[in-house]
Amino acid sequence: MKKLIYAAILLLVACQTDSYDKGEGQYSLMQGDFADLIVNGQKQGVSFQTDEGDSYQLTTPLTAKWIATADTTYRSIIYYNKVADHQAEPLAVGTVVTLTPIEHWRFKEQPQDPLGFESAWLAKNGKYLNIGLLMKTGRIDDEELPHNIGLAQDTVIVNADNTKTAYYRLLHSQNGIPQYYTNRRYVSILLPKALPDTIHFQLETYEGTVKKTFIP
Repeated sequence: MKKLIYAAILLLVACQTDSYDKGEGQYSLMQGDFADLIVNGQKQGVSFQTDEGDSYQLTTPLTAKWIATADTTYRSIIYYNKVADHQAEPLAVGTVVTLTPIEHWRFKEQPQDPLGFESAWLAKNGKYLNIGLLMKTGRIDDEELPHNIGLAQDTVIVNADNTKTAYYRLLHSQNGIPQYYTNRRYVSILLPKALPDTIHFQLETYEGTVKKTFIP
């Protein structure tokens, strides 16, 4: 059985700006959205489309260390000022790990180390299921190691009325990381184009098993 590589969440978010003013300064009218960031041939973010379905051109191309591939799309959280219709001034951007459902039997190991759960919601555009997580972390020899996560699709059931129900389970390995403090991180699940009629999502937390149901 082939071993699949889990997505790694580094508990650092790459941003252009680390702080902002709370008054009437440059960042006082800032908006923040989950979005698909469009990257050009020079590895610069030039436009984005939010989960609400709104599209914006950036007034200034943005760069980040995690933008490693040209002419592609990155899942991100972007903070910006809307300066005109479909135009935005970029202020800060962070990458969001994106998972796709994979049949559970394809995973050689299926760790379910507990983590904290904050929220889960469907994107308005129907492309993603977004998950807010609380991850406990720490440093080993001044190095901050990544958590490993994956998404197992346990089954897809065809119901008597011909509707389909998908069962997803979050896999998580603490990866030997000390649990000194907690960081908030987000994960987006890229949903299949042929959406199931109902999604059951499950993960293990420090308080027990959390189960959520969504109807796309």
